[in-house]
Formats: sequence, C-alpha cells, structure tokens
Amino acid sequence: MLQNKLSNHHIILASGSPRRQQFLKDLNIDFEIRLKDIEEIYPKHLKTSEITDYLSKLKADAFTNELNNNDILITSDTIVWLNNTALGKPKNYNEAFKMLSNLSANTHKVITSICITSKENQKIINDTTEVTFKTLTDEEINYYIENYQPYDKAGAYGIQEWIGKIGITHIKGSYFNVVGLPVHKLYKELMNF
Repeated sequence: MLQNKLSNHHIILASGSPRRQQFLKDLNIDFEIRLKDIEEIYPKHLKTSEITDYLSKLKADAFTNELNNNDILITSDTIVWLNNTALGKPKNYNEAFKMLSNLSANTHKVITSICITSKENQKIINDTTEVTFKTLTDEEINYYIENYQPYDKAGAYGIQEWIGKIGITHIKGSYFNVVGLPVHKLYKELMNF
C-alpha cells in the first residue's frame, strides 16, 4: 500500500540505527541509507520534544543541497527525558551506569522526532512514551552494560533487549517509539506527504 504511494519517490534514511532500518524494511519500503557525521549540539534552553525536533531538522539540513525532485529524506532523533534533563547516548561505562541507576525505580519519557524532507516540503513530527523501570540492582546494570554495550542508545538501554525484558514494569504509549521510531506516525505522514 505505502510502497505503491512511494513508487515514484526515492527514500533516503539518514540513520545508522539497525532498528530504524529494520522498521522501514518492515513497512516494505525500498530505501537507501545515507550517513553524515552531525555534531548533535542544541541550544541549552530547549526542552523535551524541542530538542529532538531541533536535532532531527539539523540532521536533515545537512542534506539540503543534495536532494533531487523525487527524493524523500527521513531523519530522526531520540532522547530519554528524566528529571528535567535529556539523556543522550552514553560515552562510556560510567555514563551508562549512571544513566541506568537514575532510570531505576523511576518513570521517564522517551521522545522521538522524525523530520521528513523533500525539495519542496519539510514536516517534523514527534511522539512521547512513558516508561517505568523497577528497582535495578547494581549487578543487573553491570551485567547489561557488559553484555549489551548500549553505547548507541539514548538513555543507555534498548527496551527490546534483556534490560527491558527484566526491568520495565509499565509503558504508556508506543513501544516502537521507545525502540527508536514511532512507525505508526511515520506511516501516516508518508501516506500524506
């Protein structure tokens, strides 16, 4: 259905995330992966979805002069929002341990923005999911970091991995948003784009 609608377009996914790539495959979309090294820096006054909206647009803007008439570019950004602070990707073991310790016995928000860009149009959408962790022991956190190396994930965890299965007690909103892409919203926007 969607692939018919997009048959005259060339879809570009600007993401190295295997999870986001799999979501597009699951939607039966033919796409090309194009990556650019973008420094993910945003103005400090931004909060929640303002951050992910800004960063997803920043990633799209790097491709501005490269898009052809039939190209549709998809860029995205995800953060974990806890105690009025954005948690991005941990740089090392200590950062990952600290993030997971802070998420333990707490409810946080996972916010993902998607920027859909063509030569003529640009649309930014976002989604928020609330996630609650049980109290995680130091041993559980250590085991997860050592075995799953969650350095490419906002908030230092993947809900689809071991830590999500043993640690998450409640989720309010889209599960796929937490994995890294609110697929239902992406589908709707591509159908209308």
